[in-house]
Amino acid sequence: MKTNHRSITVILIFTSLLMLQAIPAYAMHITEGILPAQWALLWFAVSAPFLFLGLRELNTRGQQDLHLKPMVGLVGAAVFIISCMPIPVPTAGSCSHPCGTGIAAIFIGPLLTVVVASVALVLQALFLAHGGLTTLGANLASMGVAGAFTGYCSFILIRRLSGRWWIGAFLAGLLSDWATYSVTSFQLATALHGNAPLGKFFLTVLIAFVPTQVPLGIVEGFLCVGAYRFILTRRPELLKIFAV
Repeated sequence: MKTNHRSITVILIFTSLLMLQAIPAYAMHITEGILPAQWALLWFAVSAPFLFLGLRELNTRGQQDLHLKPMVGLVGAAVFIISCMPIPVPTAGSCSHPCGTGIAAIFIGPLLTVVVASVALVLQALFLAHGGLTTLGANLASMGVAGAFTGYCSFILIRRLSGRWWIGAFLAGLLSDWATYSVTSFQLATALHGNAPLGKFFLTVLIAFVPTQVPLGIVEGFLCVGAYRFILTRRPELLKIFAV
């Protein structure tokens, strides 16, 4: 088991290094400096309680099961890599990209997903010029909080209603992705609409994401199904560690 964990870790590190190669620094997530100070602070205030609760859960569950933290680290690496695939959307002041928070949420739960998303966002802001530190709260609220809780609730609800994990996993990936960009559109609209009607500006930003984010959400849904099926068939004992 330790050998498999080491192999997975080596693969993730190697892939991360590939992502660090010199490439055009398109602004992923909401770009640094896009949000006025008051809105940036507001979204920090929204995200902070979820991050605090996530860290507390990590500490509590980590004491109960020593395998949890390494597994959370692997899930975090996966989120980092998955969300490092930006497709610039210049008209929206942001980028489209897969998120990975739906996959993370169904394995480790939404609060721990907020923690791993925060780490991924900080690393991307510092080393890849993706997103930003001033917009970290807003990006965490959309990708970490909205994405994680939407994906997790979708998965749990569908499993309880139908018992079909693959439908729940697909919707977790799909809806977590779309929820992230709906919240991002709302964040940009509330901060930047000026004298324009908020609703109209929100729809304008949301529509700007549609050509890229609709297919990306579908792809992420299938990716989520594949990841869950792989664990279920190859390493089902990990689901007991991941159980939330």
